Amino acid sequence: MKSGFVSLIGRPNVGKSTLLNSLINAKVAITSNKAQTTRNIIQGVYNESDTQIVFVDTPGIHKPETKLGKILNKQSFSLMHDVDAILFVVDTSMPLGSGDKYILETLKNTNAPVILVLNKIDKITDEQLILTIEAYKDLYPFADVVPTSGLKKDNITSLIKVIKKYLTDNVKYFDEGTFTSNSIYFMISELVREKLLNLTVDEVPHSITCVTTAFEEKDDIINISVDIIVDRDSIKKIVIGKKGSRLKEVGTLARQDIEEMLNKKVYLELYVKTIKKWREKDKLLHELGFNEI
Repeated sequence: MKSGFVSLIGRPNVGKSTLLNSLINAKVAITSNKAQTTRNIIQGVYNESDTQIVFVDTPGIHKPETKLGKILNKQSFSLMHDVDAILFVVDTSMPLGSGDKYILETLKNTNAPVILVLNKIDKITDEQLILTIEAYKDLYPFADVVPTSGLKKDNITSLIKVIKKYLTDNVKYFDEGTFTSNSIYFMISELVREKLLNLTVDEVPHSITCVTTAFEEKDDIINISVDIIVDRDSIKKIVIGKKGSRLKEVGTLARQDIEEMLNKKVYLELYVKTIKKWREKDKLLHELGFNEI
């Protein structure tokens, strides 16, 4: 039995969450084309008969502009230590930038082997891939380099095979049927937030968070309530939409995913609440699960 912890590190919007879902073949992290979709540390568990890999998806490392942003960066940096390996995920369709170089400088403080994961190869040519590898290889002594497409699931098996070389434990941390350590409450609120991310304009997502406030399971149905928290009344109007149209669409799409996850009929109620400057309030951030490391 071989096991261990592997963290995914990278800039926002490089496809870490999509890659995580492909690695464990289950949806544990929400995805969207908006940067900084991931806000919490999310664990996904990969199981084979003789292997267990606990993947830890981290918020994208970025220049923080709020208290929340600073906490997210701390969460990401904390997971560069005490892991068996680090997947440094980059978007090959974007040029190497100052954000990547900043992360690589920080990675020099870790003793864990760093695997360069060249993601989104479905968007580039083989020649561009070679040039990208050459651009990165002189910046850091990577233990391995693996090109992937999390979206197309290209080279996922190869990446798993590479990771296995660096596992140091022989303990099964989770039951074989477990694919995530996240609570049902958290998964529900994230599915609602995912629909909001995909149905609202660019400036809205960073002003929104969601929290599951009620979960009542009956014989034939589960009654669920989720609060959608925004920081301005103008954002609240956008979330609700004309005559409640957008909120209704969010609820319909989220309910379908929640029913599939829980394998049971769901009645979902959504409430939109304005809490000004919620991203700057320590107590509220703690209550919402954004804890200081």
